Amino acid sequence: MSNPLLQERRRRLSVGVVAVGVVLLAIVTMVGVKYWQEHSKISVTASGRPEPVVITGPGTAGKGITIGKAGAKTNIDLYLDFRCPHCEEFETATGPTLDKLVEDGTATITYWPLAFVSPDDSPRLANAFAASAASGKALSFVDAVYGDFSKAWTTDQLMQLGKQLGVDETKYAAAVNGNTYAGWIDSVSNASTDRGVTGTPTAYVNGNQVDAQKMTPDGIKAAVESSS
Repeated sequence: MSNPLLQERRRRLSVGVVAVGVVLLAIVTMVGVKYWQEHSKISVTASGRPEPVVITGPGTAGKGITIGKAGAKTNIDLYLDFRCPHCEEFETATGPTLDKLVEDGTATITYWPLAFVSPDDSPRLANAFAASAASGKALSFVDAVYGDFSKAWTTDQLMQLGKQLGVDETKYAAAVNGNTYAGWIDSVSNASTDRGVTGTPTAYVNGNQVDAQKMTPDGIKAAVESSS
């Protein structure tokens, strides 16, 4: 005759073993994902479109980085955070529309990199963005980082990215490792606060803020058309 107490102990033991196994599997998976995020190689595929001219580069206090064709009638101020998932969603959906507006000379874009999401990673990526823009590769940097958003974008990965983008490696490395643009990033943050920017992504078209519900390809195009 079976012992009920013994059966219950065996059942509990089995449940405990399964639970421990599930926890261990979750830990191993998390460690594996983190390792991939931090060590996966960078691969930048050229889109074939020309790199827009950097009209206003980084370093001027309180001024964002402007790209496009001088003389465009419309300017789009884009406040973003390179660790913001909503910015990644916005870039994925609206990036081609913004690219076209810049390419045909309809609009310029002024990027304002902010640090709402991560006090460590957001400023580090903003600094690398500025370093890339200083070598004329602003838009390619934006495309690459948001195009592979799951990466950790460690300093080593940012170095690989700079090399693939064809920036001045010595200048870029010095800026990334030395956090050259930290003061400029602070000034951009202060300017955005003065303007009332409280989150990312936020866009202004010729000084008029785009409603959050209209941060779409059609919404951006409509804002540009109404501002002309």
